[in-house]
Amino acid sequence: MSLTKTVFRKKCLQKIKNMPKHNMFYRNSILNRRLQQELKIIRNKKILFYYPLPFEADLKKTLFKMRKKCDIYVPFMQGKSFKMVPFRLPLKQNEFGIFEAGNTIKNIKNIDVAIVPAVGVDGNLQRVGFGKGMYDRFFAKFKKRPYTIFIQPEICFTKKFICDNYDVACDLLLTPRAKILPVARVKQRKYRC
Repeated sequence: MSLTKTVFRKKCLQKIKNMPKHNMFYRNSILNRRLQQELKIIRNKKILFYYPLPFEADLKKTLFKMRKKCDIYVPFMQGKSFKMVPFRLPLKQNEFGIFEAGNTIKNIKNIDVAIVPAVGVDGNLQRVGFGKGMYDRFFAKFKKRPYTIFIQPEICFTKKFICDNYDVACDLLLTPRAKILPVARVKQRKYRC
């Protein structure tokens, strides 16, 4: 049986939901530290964060820290996609159980960095999400693609190319145990030294 995106998604979701709970705080702490190091290097001012679901990596520590220095945005669901709204409290839980900031009439068009949760990642560093295509439709609206960081609480990666051409790709994949860059960037770094 060949690996398809649907089969891979199921395997990744099962792996993530069956992760041991006893070291969740430790894994999240490592991810927050790694992400803060990356954001120091990037030094951009407009960042899209996600607010975590119970089984996603919890980056709230970094979100609240970066809020003091940068413009922070979070997704606000609209139909089959979402728009960005400024992160502000209190957050309200929508019908899917996702916490969101309140809606705004502001039309935010550009960001410098997008921090995106990923269920799985393929050989092209393209995202396998929950299967709704919300991030794919959202990223298709950008004229200039932001620096994109995928976050996984546990690495779920395949070297096979199973994603479609419209699936979002990342510039960096962070997990508690791994930091993966696209092959082209790794080669560029070798030649710069």
